[in-house]
Amino acid sequence: MSDNFDYDLVVIGGGSGGVRAARWSAKLGAKVALVEKSRLGGTCVIRGCVPKKFMVYASEFAHEAAVMKDYGWDVQVGEFDWAGFKSKRDAEIERLSGLYQNMLSGAGVELFEGVGCLDGDHTVLIKGKEITAKHILIAVGSRPFIPNFLGVEHVLTSNQFFNLKKRPQKVLVAGGGYIAVEFAGILQGLGSDVSIVIRREHILRGFDQDVREFLQEQMSQKQINFVTEKTITSIVKEDKKFVVHFSDESEQTYDAVLMAQGRVPAVEELQLDKVGVKHNQGKIEINTKFQSSIPSIYAVGDCANDFNLTPVALNEGMILAENLFNKQDMVMSYENIPTAVFSQPPVGTVGLGEQEAKDRGHSVDIYMSSFNPLKFALSSHKEKCLMKIIVDCKSQKVLGVHIVGKDAGEMIQGIGVAVKAQLTKAQFDQCVGVHPTSAEELVTMREKLR
Repeated sequence: MSDNFDYDLVVIGGGSGGVRAARWSAKLGAKVALVEKSRLGGTCVIRGCVPKKFMVYASEFAHEAAVMKDYGWDVQVGEFDWAGFKSKRDAEIERLSGLYQNMLSGAGVELFEGVGCLDGDHTVLIKGKEITAKHILIAVGSRPFIPNFLGVEHVLTSNQFFNLKKRPQKVLVAGGGYIAVEFAGILQGLGSDVSIVIRREHILRGFDQDVREFLQEQMSQKQINFVTEKTITSIVKEDKKFVVHFSDESEQTYDAVLMAQGRVPAVEELQLDKVGVKHNQGKIEINTKFQSSIPSIYAVGDCANDFNLTPVALNEGMILAENLFNKQDMVMSYENIPTAVFSQPPVGTVGLGEQEAKDRGHSVDIYMSSFNPLKFALSSHKEKCLMKIIVDCKSQKVLGVHIVGKDAGEMIQGIGVAVKAQLTKAQFDQCVGVHPTSAEELVTMREKLR
């Protein structure tokens, strides 16, 4: 270690990006410290992807049981044991958080518990104690956005949702992004009466339009009610219920209101302005090497990029470690990142949507198919699947693939490799399909829709 600093790297934040950067740097020989004010694992492990996916699994079984009856099984579904499930889920999350701690300790990373804030270009302050580092990495993630209206103190966010001791019967979910549609599906599957209020006509702004419309239709068929082109203006608590007033002057009463209108960088405690780290409403401005306006201070993950995805933060953390401590010159590519929305049915998507492709100047061929998967052929409980391929007319390269339907998240990983490799539609067509699967449709679509 040079320059008489306490550490080569101090990481503020023990989520996916911070833990990956700290562990990877330590394995490359750096002396590393990590500061975390809560449990290790960050949003993904503690209050996001992992506990949410457990709840998605739990919420799907009632629908599966209904389909099972059509396949000859005599199935009786009782009441969902919310408290028992919560206890098992929380125990697993605690175990995973402990694994993160063991991984860091095993790699030689020194852990500090408390709020870490900047106190200079090379100094971090923790509970009044100063530590210095040649490099400082900010990886504090994001938090739910809370709008400002009368009675907003009555709403739940995704953070509080996981602490609920029982299932609310009638729920309003505010927001149309992936968090909102995922929690709406979870609650509906577990037996709640669910409505979604969005200020636009369709959910999932930024996704392909056909995907947005198809998913919204499928969710509606599962009795999720969409309150479109409205916003919440106020919430009044009456006894144990909440009266929600909307922008069209209508009102409805709910047992709970879940606010899911996006996330913002969780940088309030860092003292960015004190040391001169430039940011745009909290989002830290960085260059292609994750370097902030202060050369010794870096940032990765939700607090610095537009891709609030765990694998993105993991890759950024690894690349930063390689660049700082292994003399590499790597740059993160944000093109063609596959992602999934664990709605019901789920969405898998990679590459460009149709309108985005046109906005970038492409003339496009569109291949699209909507069908009933074989699983539901014998069932009265239908759930359709949508597959869409967007192809550049001139080069015939596949620009984007979008799937709505069972196992979409599993399918899109392999398709993501193909799109990342810039394969053509002809190369897709040359691949032999796996029969009988829904996925084979991706290599058998021959007729252009438009």
